[in-house]
Amino acid sequence: MSEIAGRHVLVTGGASGIGRLIARRLAALGGRISIWDIDREKLEKVVAELATGPEPARGFRCDVAVRDEVYRVAADTVAAGGPVDILVNNAGIVSGRSFLELSDAQIEATFAINTLSLFWVTKAFLPKMIEQRRGHIVTIASASALVGVAKLADYAASKWAAMGFDESLRVELRQIAPAIRTTVVCPYYIDTGMFRGVKSRFPWLLPILDENDVAARIVGCIQRDRRRLLMPWAVHLLPLLRMLPVGVFDRISTFLGVNASMETFQGRDR
Repeated sequence: MSEIAGRHVLVTGGASGIGRLIARRLAALGGRISIWDIDREKLEKVVAELATGPEPARGFRCDVAVRDEVYRVAADTVAAGGPVDILVNNAGIVSGRSFLELSDAQIEATFAINTLSLFWVTKAFLPKMIEQRRGHIVTIASASALVGVAKLADYAASKWAAMGFDESLRVELRQIAPAIRTTVVCPYYIDTGMFRGVKSRFPWLLPILDENDVAARIVGCIQRDRRRLLMPWAVHLLPLLRMLPVGVFDRISTFLGVNASMETFQGRDR
């Protein structure tokens, strides 16, 4: 069991969406919360929301796509709150465009934030976790880490990489630092606004997930040291379905509406 009370928790992308809800729940359990986000205004609002706790949250503006900035803000975070015990790598973006509509800059930004930031942020805090022989690293991936989806080429590829990052890190830590826990989270679309407008053909099978329920389950996984969280239950079938011939697999995905789910995508209001 990973202890939360009194532990220093860092949530990247914690000023909105699922990151904000995770931070609030961990604060309610006694975690000492630090939040990173690129949006200073939203960051200040969330820090103010958590000001009533036993220890006020700390907010740091950080663009996780910029490696040197990550390392600088990481040093500031440790100076303010001590070594990080629980790291939630949550920051992420989505373009929601077909492959040929994606600009080079959008593709690079997707990988910089969704994938490469995992390396920079984790490298900044893992050495101290190993030294202290405790720590928990959470990687927010996606069901798109298990199945490619039309209009999500950059996003799905970045999340497949995130899944590989978690798995490789997990087995490596088992060899060199078995006390450090990892959790990868692979949810279907969540109603946070990031995927505003997406549709599910069969909501009883692949529902648009409630953000509060997802946050609660992620926190529960941290508490119980669960290695992997797939949501909803139908996502557990994907590894089995991938054993089918590619054509059959593609037809099933299309029948379930997966490849039409992004047709009405709008995303967050800018």
